[in-house]
Amino acid sequence: MKVLGIETSCDETGVAIYDTESTKIVSEQLYSQASKHAEYGGVVPELASRDHLKKLIPLIRLTVREAGLNLKEIDAVAYTSGPGLRGPLLIGASTAKSIALALNKPSVGIHHMEAHLLINLLENPAPSFPFLTLLISGGHCLLINAKSLGDYEILGQTLDDAVGEAFDKVAKILDLGYPGGPKIEELAKRGDPTAFQFPRPMTNKNNFDFSFSGLKTAVYYEFQNLKQINDSQKADLAASFQAAVSDTLLIKTREAMKQTGLKELVIGGGVASNKCIRNALITGLEGNKIYFPPINRCTDNGAMIAFAGSFYIKNAERTLGLDIKPRWPLSDLNNG
Repeated sequence: MKVLGIETSCDETGVAIYDTESTKIVSEQLYSQASKHAEYGGVVPELASRDHLKKLIPLIRLTVREAGLNLKEIDAVAYTSGPGLRGPLLIGASTAKSIALALNKPSVGIHHMEAHLLINLLENPAPSFPFLTLLISGGHCLLINAKSLGDYEILGQTLDDAVGEAFDKVAKILDLGYPGGPKIEELAKRGDPTAFQFPRPMTNKNNFDFSFSGLKTAVYYEFQNLKQINDSQKADLAASFQAAVSDTLLIKTREAMKQTGLKELVIGGGVASNKCIRNALITGLEGNKIYFPPINRCTDNGAMIAFAGSFYIKNAERTLGLDIKPRWPLSDLNNG
């Protein structure tokens, strides 16, 4: 069975085809709108919607052609139905439904965060349920006990800024531009991670929740105190901030693994591409099995939607109902 996956939850247009027989992604394309939104310092939903509208159909045609198929050979269509921006979700859902109806094939809506969680199952070796999951992205920061497919217990989540959001805001403070994650990571390579003693938020609390708003504010105050800041000090601020985030994620994740008794950790989301965070988790959780997706699968992509869709084909429909859910807690999946 060949599943076409469409991802349009935010500012990446992702398309891929997953073949259940070969258990491989046979073709995929990804277009990022980051440069278009950079001048605004963040994603502009209306611009994102318009760009998805322009890019999605050409990307689908290219993906199908490079797979050596024609569209009629697609057996099912999976698309991101939430969470995400309403306009972009509508573009993806309406396109997926239209293709499915035209081909008389089923379509299925996929939870964006579950897709990030499941994509690691495509790797070799792959984790096996149950496992702990740390999802870190521009809009999310979650610690999850993944008990089985569709059965997820949220152990902790951010109370304010998500990790990627904090990176973007700190990058704005340092006048680095958007997106902030890669720019902070690159600048931090030239800095001293011990130059500034930033807090490790909520690590003394008896829970698994996160909070990065105060950390961002601490960077802002240090930046203001420096007044005439030079490049070296900027690099030190970036490195110290990144170290604080890495330590916070490690401390919370390590305690969650200890209390749950889980020995396998799956990392997902765009921030999982950060090498400093990867190294901190690998070093600090030695003795446990840790799974990261390839760098190109950390950001939003069609492959994760196509692969996740393969698990839910039996529940797929042949209707035009656009069941998007811009706000969709992962724990709601437990209720079907």
